[in-house]
Amino acid sequence: MSTQQPLAVGLVGTGRMGSFHAETLARRLPGVRLAAVADPAPGAAQRLGDRLGCPRATTDVDELINDPQLDAVVIVTPARTHAGLVEAAALAGKAVYCEKPMAVTLAEADRAIEAAGKAGVPLQVGFNRRYDTGFRAAHDKIAAGAIGTPQLLRSLTRDPKLADPARVPPWTIFLETLIHDFDTLRHLNPGAAAVEVFAMADALVRPDFKDRGLLDTAVVTIRFDNGAIATAEASFQAVYGYDVRGEVFGSAGMLTMGDIRRTHLTTYGPDGTSAECVAYDQDLFHDAYVAELADFADSVRTGRPPAVTGEDARAALSIALAAIESITSGGPVRIDRPRHP
Repeated sequence: MSTQQPLAVGLVGTGRMGSFHAETLARRLPGVRLAAVADPAPGAAQRLGDRLGCPRATTDVDELINDPQLDAVVIVTPARTHAGLVEAAALAGKAVYCEKPMAVTLAEADRAIEAAGKAGVPLQVGFNRRYDTGFRAAHDKIAAGAIGTPQLLRSLTRDPKLADPARVPPWTIFLETLIHDFDTLRHLNPGAAAVEVFAMADALVRPDFKDRGLLDTAVVTIRFDNGAIATAEASFQAVYGYDVRGEVFGSAGMLTMGDIRRTHLTTYGPDGTSAECVAYDQDLFHDAYVAELADFADSVRTGRPPAVTGEDARAALSIALAAIESITSGGPVRIDRPRHP
C-alpha cells in the first residue's frame, strides 16, 4: 500500500479493550486513522465513534469488514468469535490484528492462518507482553545468551477481581488468561517448543460456581524440548491489584520481569511501608498496548511479516488445550509438533 496516505483501520468490538484500541488508533498513532467502528450491540459503535470523532459507526460487522476503503481490521470481540472474523477479514483482503486468543480450537486456528496466507495479508495477534519494555529486554538478553541456557521459567497472571462469575465461559482461565503466559514462556525460551503439559485447577475464589464449570485458580507445568521446565499460574482475584510477573533462571544467571507498583514511589511511615498497586491491565501495559498496534501498522505499511503471528497464537493455544485435557484426564499430556513452522 502507499505510505503517503494514513492507514485506514476499522475496529470491531467496543468493549473495554476495544475502546482502548480505538482510542489508540484515533489519537496515539501518527499516520493511522480510525475510519470505522462496528459492534452489533445497538448504539455501542455510535457512542464510541462520536467520542473519538470516527466518521463511520455501524452495527453491521460484515459491512465494515468488506468496506473497500479500509486497509486493515482490528478485532476486539468475544474470544469465540475471533477465528471466524479473522477468516472473513482475510477473505476481504484486509490486514488483520486480532486480540488473543485468535481461536479456541486448533482447527479454527488452522483455518484462520490458512485464510490469511491465501489472501497474502498480515495477521498479528495481541500478545502484548512481548511489547512491554521489561519482557522485551528479557527476551533479547536470553536470545543473546546473557543467562546461558534457560532451565526454569515462571509466568503468572493475577486479575484484581472476578466481577461476575456467571459470565465467565468454561476454560476461560486457560484460553483467555493463561494464554498470555503460555506465549510469554515460549517467547522467553527462544527456539524451544512445548512438548508436555500438566495442569491443576480449582474454584478457590468462587467455589459456589465450580459446578457451573468455573475454574478461577490454576497452575500449569510445561516441559520444553530443550529440557527447560516452566510453570504458569493464574488467579481471578488478587486483592492488591493486577499482578503480572515473569522469571527465567538459566545456566549463567537469572532475569525477573514485572512490577505490581503503579510507580516506583514507596511510602515509609509509622505503620510500615506501602506502595500504590496497579489496578488494571491498561495501566500496567498501556505503552505495550500502544506499541503492538504501532508495530502492526508498520508491518502493513512496509510489507514485513508481523512480529507476533498466527502460528504463535496456535502454539500458545496448543498448550492451553493440552492443559484443559490434563485437567480432564488428571495426567500429563503430550503436545504434537505444530503443523505450521
